[in-house]
Amino acid sequence: MTTHMEGIYARARAAQKRIVLPEGKDPRVVTAAAGIKERGLAIPIILGNPDDVNNLAKQEGVDLTGIEIVDPATTPRRQPYADLLFELRKSKGMTAEEAYDLAGNTLYHGVLMVKAGDADGEVSGATHSTADTVRPALQVLRTAPNVSIVSAFFVMIVPNCEYGESGLFIYADCGLVINPNAQELAEIAVCSGRTMKTLFNVEPKIALLSFSTKGSAKDPLVDKVVEAVKIAKTKAPDLLIDGEMQADAALVQWVGESKAPGSPVAGKANVLIYPDLQAGNISYKLTERLAKAEAYGPILQGIAKPVNDLSRGCSAEDIINVAAITAVQAG
Repeated sequence: MTTHMEGIYARARAAQKRIVLPEGKDPRVVTAAAGIKERGLAIPIILGNPDDVNNLAKQEGVDLTGIEIVDPATTPRRQPYADLLFELRKSKGMTAEEAYDLAGNTLYHGVLMVKAGDADGEVSGATHSTADTVRPALQVLRTAPNVSIVSAFFVMIVPNCEYGESGLFIYADCGLVINPNAQELAEIAVCSGRTMKTLFNVEPKIALLSFSTKGSAKDPLVDKVVEAVKIAKTKAPDLLIDGEMQADAALVQWVGESKAPGSPVAGKANVLIYPDLQAGNISYKLTERLAKAEAYGPILQGIAKPVNDLSRGCSAEDIINVAAITAVQAG
């Protein structure tokens, strides 16, 4: 494990947050819950039928002693959660009966636990799509103050790397927003900078990337990034934000000094903001494979309380790492 993730683990252990895992039918989730408890990273709560979950744990050879298992269908908390959901959604046409049905659904039950303060964060997505994970979170928890869009980032840790923060980067958006407009791109940049500070206590240096640096090319695609930089600087004057710039200008000091002289970010960037999902997704996967980087994510940002998505191809170890990050976000 890298020093950067060791720091996340240490902060998660200190925080001791309650992380709900709504996919108790999946063996990876059950194994991860045992690993989270064993490593002391958080207090895991598994959603599912207790008999089924315990039988699955026996099949996987893991010990769930001391881990709370909640069945959304039978728990006495279902009705209070249904009442909470009804109050939140009745203006959107939801009936009390619909709210009760949804309170028995593991994904809704999980975020209702977070909303009610019975859990501090949720990790989902091992068996559900991103849309299925995000929809209940937005309906119940909504976006954070002064944020209008939820986005997804990856923590990238590149071995033996002189760039970024000794190889540590945040890449965004690499998992959710397909083609953000300038306002949305600005919000992604600001949220990503705040995330770098929250997770790693590192001063964020945020570069909004393009195929142009400081007007070297003219195109509507470049114009969007230029406008996003202006908006982001206005929204967060306390953050170091610059662009538009090419990736080499963002990362390599002598290139940055040549292409963007006087920039507080050029050649020093540790938060890379991509103009669209195509660029971000391609970039993180190339970095992961070609540079043999560790890639943690997609992690969601912009929700009022932490709810995080998983790849459906995730391992139990991936779930443990995302749970640790979620615990730090909750702290």
